[in-house]
Formats: sequence, C-alpha cells, structure tokens
Amino acid sequence: MDPNRIIQALKGTIDPNLRIAAENELNQSYKIINFAPTLLQIIVSEQVEFPVRQAAAIYLKNMVSQYWQDREPSLGEVIFPFNIHENDRQQIRDHIVEGIIRCPESIRAQLTMCLRAIIKHDFPGRWTTIVDKMDVYLQSQNSGSWYGSLLALYQLVKTYEYRNADEREPLLAAMQIFLPRIQQLISQLMADATIFSVLIQKQILKIFHALVQYSLPLQLINNTVMTQWMEILRAIMDRDIPAETLEVDEDDRPELAWWKCKKWALRIITRLFERYGSPGNVTKEYYEFADFFLKTYSVGIQQVLLKVVDQYRQKQYVTPRVLQQCLNYLNQGLSHSLTWKQMKPHAQTICQEVIFPLMCYKDEDEKLWQEDPYEYIRMKFNLYDDHALPATAAQSLLCKAARKRKEVLPQMMEFCHQILMDPSADPRKKDGALHCIGALAELLLKKRMYREQMELMLQNYVFPLLNSPMGYLRARSCWVLHNFSPLRFHDELVLRNAVELVKQDLVEDKEMPVKVEAAIALQTLVSNQEQAKLYIRPYIRPVMQELLHVVKETENDDLTNVIQKMICEYNQEVAAIAVDMTQNLAEIFTRVLQSEEYEENEDKTVMALGILSTIDTILTVMEDHKEITQQLEGICLQVIGLVLQKPIIGMAEFYEEILSLAFGLTCQTISPQMWQLLGVLYEVFQHDCFDYFTDMMPLLHNYITVDTDMLLSNPKHLEVIYSMCKKVLTIDAGEDAECHAAKLLEVIILQCRGRGIDQCIPLFVEAVLERLMRGVKSSELRTMCLQVAIAALYYNPALLIHTLDNMHFPHNPQPITAHFINQWMNDTEFFLGLHDRKMCIIGLSVLMELPSRPAALEGVAAQIIPSILLLFLGLKHLYASRLINKPNLLARAGAQDEDQNEEIPSDEDEVNENRNAMQQQSSMPTGQGGEDDDEDEDDYWDDDGFEGTPLEEYSTPLDYDNGEDEYQFFTAALLRIQNIDTAWYQCLTTPLSDDQKKQLQEIYSISQQRRSTTAKGQW
Repeated sequence: MDPNRIIQALKGTIDPNLRIAAENELNQSYKIINFAPTLLQIIVSEQVEFPVRQAAAIYLKNMVSQYWQDREPSLGEVIFPFNIHENDRQQIRDHIVEGIIRCPESIRAQLTMCLRAIIKHDFPGRWTTIVDKMDVYLQSQNSGSWYGSLLALYQLVKTYEYRNADEREPLLAAMQIFLPRIQQLISQLMADATIFSVLIQKQILKIFHALVQYSLPLQLINNTVMTQWMEILRAIMDRDIPAETLEVDEDDRPELAWWKCKKWALRIITRLFERYGSPGNVTKEYYEFADFFLKTYSVGIQQVLLKVVDQYRQKQYVTPRVLQQCLNYLNQGLSHSLTWKQMKPHAQTICQEVIFPLMCYKDEDEKLWQEDPYEYIRMKFNLYDDHALPATAAQSLLCKAARKRKEVLPQMMEFCHQILMDPSADPRKKDGALHCIGALAELLLKKRMYREQMELMLQNYVFPLLNSPMGYLRARSCWVLHNFSPLRFHDELVLRNAVELVKQDLVEDKEMPVKVEAAIALQTLVSNQEQAKLYIRPYIRPVMQELLHVVKETENDDLTNVIQKMICEYNQEVAAIAVDMTQNLAEIFTRVLQSEEYEENEDKTVMALGILSTIDTILTVMEDHKEITQQLEGICLQVIGLVLQKPIIGMAEFYEEILSLAFGLTCQTISPQMWQLLGVLYEVFQHDCFDYFTDMMPLLHNYITVDTDMLLSNPKHLEVIYSMCKKVLTIDAGEDAECHAAKLLEVIILQCRGRGIDQCIPLFVEAVLERLMRGVKSSELRTMCLQVAIAALYYNPALLIHTLDNMHFPHNPQPITAHFINQWMNDTEFFLGLHDRKMCIIGLSVLMELPSRPAALEGVAAQIIPSILLLFLGLKHLYASRLINKPNLLARAGAQDEDQNEEIPSDEDEVNENRNAMQQQSSMPTGQGGEDDDEDEDDYWDDDGFEGTPLEEYSTPLDYDNGEDEYQFFTAALLRIQNIDTAWYQCLTTPLSDDQKKQLQEIYSISQQRRSTTAKGQW
C-alpha cells in the first residue's frame, strides 16, 4: 500500500475544498490489505506533518472500533461484512504499544482508544503477548517508555474495571506481574517532584483505582501488599505541593499534576474505606478485610486528612475535589468509634471553621449572581458542579454528624443561633447559619426540643430576611421555609405570614434567583399545609403566570415540577387559565427546541421533557372539561407536529411524552385532526419508531376503542394499525413489543365482534401464528399469540377453523389446526391475570361446542374441563384478593409528635441493619424460615396469581361490567352439550376426579348466583 497516496488523501480531508474527493479516495482504499498498518506507520512517523498524523489517528480509531471485531452476515445475507484482515490486525497488535509510547499527547489519546477496543476483542485469546510487551517497557532503563506503557496497562485494567470478580481472571493473572512492578516504580519516584515523575505517579494511581474500585481482588492484594500501597497513598496526601504552583491562576490549579495525584490517591482511599473497609457496611467476602482496614489504616489516614482539612481552615489553597474527598472520608469515619474518637476533639472546629464557611455565600457566588444570575441558578441546582462539590460534601458531613453523634447538633445550633441573634453579624454569615439550619431541618423536625422552637425561629430570623436588601438572603430565607414546610404551625398567623412573604418574593422580586427559591418554597408550603393552599387560592392566576415567566426566563427544570404540582393542587382554579398556560408552555418548548445550543446542551433536553410533562399534567387535570380540552388540542398538536417533523437527531427522546399527549387528547372523543395524526405516526413509525411501539400502544388502543365507528368507516385506519402490528411481529422488535402488538390485534377482534371485519381475521391469525412458528422464548408472548387466535374463535368459530385448515408449517403439508389445539392445551396454565384467564375459558367453551370437531380435539378431550377448572380456580383467587387488598386510605397520624433518635454512643459503631438481618437469617435453622413447605402450589399462586398482567390495562368489551360472564358462558355451553351430544359430554366429564366434579358443581352454583344477581340488577 503506497503511504504517500494515503498521506495526500488525509491531507485533503483537512482542506474544505478537497474534503469530498479525499474522503472518496479513503473510502475506496480502506478495505485494501495493509491499509490499516500503513495508517499506523504514518501516525508514528515524525517525517509526516502533525495534522496529517492526527487525521490518520482518528481514521484508524474509527476503523478499529467498526471493523476489528469478526462479524457475521445479517439475517438473509450471504456476503460477510468487511473486517480488518487478520494479517493487518497482527501488524497493528505488534506495533500499537510502541506507537503509544512514541507519539505526542493528542495522537496518543486516539491510539489508546484503539488499544482499548483491540484488548476488548483479542485479550487474552488472540493476544497474550501484550503482557510481555508492556512488561519489557516497564522494566526498561529508558524512563521515556514508562508513561506510554502505563497508559497501555491502564487500557487493559479499564477493560475489566466493571466485570464481575469471576470474569477478571485474565486481568488478575497479568496484574500478578504488573502490580509489584508499578508499586516499586511509584515508590522509587516518590522523592522526585518533577512534572515527569508526578505524571507517572498519577497514571499508576489511576491504574490502581480502576483495579480496586468495583471489586477488591484479595488474592492479589493481601494485607502486606495493601500496607505498602496505603503507605504510598498516605505519603502522597501528606507531602507538600511545590510552592511555585501558587503562581498559577486559581481556576487552573486543579488541573496541575501534583493536585491530580492527591485527587486520585484520595479517590482510592475513600473508595477502599466506603466499599471494603467499613465493618457493618460491607458484603460477606470483605468482613475480615474491613476489620483489618479499620484497625490498621483508618486512623493513620484520617490523621493526614485532618491535616489537609486544617490547611484549608488556615486559608491555604486546597482544590475543591481534594477537599470534597477529605470530607467524604470523615463522613465515613463518623460511623466507627475508632475514627470518631480521633475526630471528636476536632469536631467543633471542623463544623464551625470548615463546614460553616463552605456553607456561607462567597465572593465567587456574588460575582456569578451579578454577572450571570441564570448561570448562578444552574450552578446552585447542579449538585455535581465542581464549585458546588465541597459545599455539598460539607452539608452531608454536617447532617450525618448531627444525626449520629450527640454533641454535634446542640453545639452547631447554638453557634448558628448566636450569629442570627447578632444584629451586626456579617450578612454572609447569616446566610451560612440559615444554610446549616435548613440543611438540618429534617432532623430538627424529628426532635421535639427543637421542633417546638422552629416556629419562633422562622418568625424572628427568617421572615425579616425575606425583605432583606440583599438578594442572596431573600433567596436563602425562601429555601429555609421550603425545608421547614412540613412543620406543624401552632399559630395560623405565622403560617399566613410565611405564605404571604414567599408569594411576594415570587411575584414582586426583581432578582431571578430569589423568584426561583420563592417558587419552590410556595409549592412545598401549599403541598404540606392545607391552610397555605387556601391562602393562595385567590391569587392563583398571578402566581401561575409568574411561575411560567420564571420558567421561560431560567429554563430551570425544577420549576416545571413546581408548576405540575401546583396544577394538581388547584385543578379547579387552573381551568380558567389552562389554555393560556398551555400556549405559554408550548411557546417555551418551541423556543428551547429551536435554540442554537439545543443539540449540545443536555439541560435543554431535560427542560423540554419537563415542559411536555407539564402540558400532559394540564391535559390530565382538564379531562372532564370538554370545551377546554378541545381548545388545548390545537396547541398540543402544534407541539406534537414540531417533534415529529423536526429533522433533528434526538427528537426521538420526546416521542414518549408526545405520545402521552396524544393519548390524553383521545380519551373522550377523537377529532378529525387526531385521526389525521394516525397517518403521520405511521410515517414516523416506518422510519424509526419500532422502539416506541409500546409507548404508542395506549394511543392506538384509544383509536380502536373510543371511536370504533370512525375506525371502521375508513379501511385505511385499520390497515395502518394492522401494518404496525405485523411489522413488529415480523422484524426482531423484542418480545415485549411483540406482546403489545399481539394484544392490539386481540383488542381489535373483541372490539369489532359483530361489526363485519371477517376479512381481517385470517390476516391477524396468520401474523401471530407465523410468529409462533419462529420460536418464542417467553410464555407471555406464546399465550398472547394464542390469545389472538382464541379471540378469533370467539369472533367466528367457523372462520378461525377454516383459516387454520388453510395454514401449514413450512415443508409440511399438514394444516396447523392440530398443532394450535395441542399448543393451547399445553399452555393453559400460563394464562394469568383476569382477562387472559377469562378469554381462555370462553375460548375453550367455544372449542368444546364446535359442531364439526377437529380430530385433534378428540385427542385432548380429557384435558379440556380440568384446564378450565384450573383457570376458574385462578380467577377465584384473583377476585378474592381484589376484595381483600382494597387500599388502606387511613392517613399516617401523629408521626411528628414522636422523637426519632439515630444517635450512637461515642464508643460504639454504626452497624448496617441489613447486615444484622442477613446474619440472623443465615443463622436460622433450616425449616424454620416461616415458609410453607408446599412450594409448588405457592409458585403457581405467586405474584401473578393475584396481579393482573401489565397488558390488562388495555381493556376490551370482555372486561366491562356488562361484558360476557365467563361462569354463565361456560356452564351454558356445557349444558347444551349435555342435551345435544351425550357421548361427547361423557368424553369431557368421565375422566374428572371426585374433587374436580365438586369444583364443577361449585362453578354451576356461582353461575346461578351471578345469573340471579344480573336479573335483579335489570329489574
């Protein structure tokens, strides 16, 4: 393969004028043998221009990800798809590690991704030599090869990072060689603080983290090995950062290798403690290790981390991530008396001088509030924002310490109280005090001593700040009220005051972050306090309008939830403004979708989903207001049209929501415009909607059941729905979608019984039976396919038998009738839930009464009535359980009056209750588990015995109160057979045992009772 030709083509891809021709050239060449290895030569060659090497690296990465794995021809095709030839693969395997070692950073990143893909497919089977190759470079005296070979080793470990322990054998075999090697290397480099040395140390730590973060290989890392690593990690956390790093801009410092080293060391330490080293919180295989870890390392490590935290307290620079991880480690240490004893003397200082300042309003908050209040809101609501991380960890540490260790809460509350009482206190400290108290609200409300004081605290310290000249204090006060919204107010006036002030901050405040917090506070007060709901009722229009305005301005997803909850609280009042609100929401949705940054901003998608969900809530709440629903329809159809017709990748993310909207618009009546939508949906379905068929199902069910006359007036409607079902049953759509498709066919048959759709029945039956012939894994799909044919039998017995007699298995001249009957009889026990059992009983009743019986029916005569009896037994259980399991609507009362205490004494550990329960269970003698011995019967009446099947929500005429009564249907059929065909009646009933005859008699009795009840009802 001529390298120059490829180099020229790659050069062309960088030039916009030559790109198309160059890409065509590459597309014609990439399948030629030796193309991929030549790309690797170009990438490694220092004689080639750098942009060309980069382009080659990207091309090779794409080739490896697409064509490395051996692939089989698709179903129905005979030509094998293209794979990189094995000779080419071998050449790449031989040279890629060298490539990673020799190439600069940006190219190396592409090659490491290639290596990951190759390891995934070829290691250990085709490529055990990679271990030897990396070993050679790691042992080399040439330190220049260390970093690249460590990157290669990292790809190997990352490939196995999340595999189960029993799948990690190949990695652990390799790490027997590498773990001592990298431990020796990092120990040797510890004294060297140059950037080259620290980058290698960081890479070794990343390898160790990937090795232990999902499961800890104790066979590889015994106590001696762990001690060596813990000493390294402790030393990294304890060493100073070079003074010259302080000259770097503060925003850039977290990216420096020295800080990244500390970050990775801490990630390992906290992971080991949380997942494997915390007795009482670990799985069985780590019990011994956890005890060893706690006693041997936890205190020594904590000593160093307390030092880091103290450096932060003394205003020395610590990166946000390192501080966050230190606080997380201390959080874990709270559970154990050993670590708590060491922490306890420092607890008050940590709470007041580390946690408290982190929870105060800061300079960077002020800067962001002033420059970009919308970004400030986004940052405050994004708990994973880097700047928010230490404050989140601080809050979590404070809450757990206050909950678990009794000294902490009174000291912290006294500290905050002093600040709030002091009129000359720094306003930012007041913000911090309120932040601490609000964070502790859940705990304070559980303790009577504090609960009794909270109303006064709100009145004295929070209400005045709702009118503070400082926006951040008004926002914080709203946030505190939101957290205390479940409080039981003794003075109604205090509650009214709270609601009035929050409403004022929502409607009248000029600062958007205040409005956002006020909106959330108002909604939680309304949801938790019946009186608050009454106070706001007269103002619901301005409140809702303001909420919409804030959503429009901020695009904050939390506020769409607020609007939804308010709509549900005030459904009557919302009726007057529902159309305006929906119009507003539709405009916001359109604007979000059409904004330039939509495609790369995930928050925009979340926001758009929230808006659709809110429109859906309005529709649901307004379903009894027909005239309003009609007005909403036009607005909703615009939104639906926008999603279905917008040629943006990712629109499918909204299909579930818009299908739910369309469902809401078709529950009572279906307008001509909604019938037109069926055609549009079919077009979309053809392209990319197979995955969304189950989401379409409620809407399609409406089209069939809400306006059956219109469905049948235009043959196109039924044809579209049948085509969708047929396609789902033909392509590999997955058994869940296939069950839904079969269900829909059953619904059509039952809904249109007596409505002249005879021409459809053979098509429907053929579609499901052809699917059955291809083999089915689950009993759900098997019974669902059978059920379509059973519904067809109920629709018109002669038509079904005629259809079956004309259907054959491939390469088999026999009709399918006998196979269908035998399969049905074998599967009667798998008909679960109410509808399916009822359908099966009615079907079997029709089957046994057929005037001209198929031969196969004679062969199963002895099974028919026993099967029906079992189905009736299932129904009996189901009817009984539905009477017993009526929901208990008694409200939980008096919970607020109880003190709830989770504190643990200083000299005790917190033990996970699950572990205690597990230990008790495992120590319980066999046979005393409180279980019934009769397991088989329990299995049959398991959950499904008492539950309806998920597809039962798609109702049919059979399920309505005036639907066919299965008891009367069956007994009438059996009585007719007894009168007309005694011999056949004997065949059916003679094999019955005495018990079964008794059950049959019971069914006759129930049938009589139901007949007389129905007759009385008709009088």
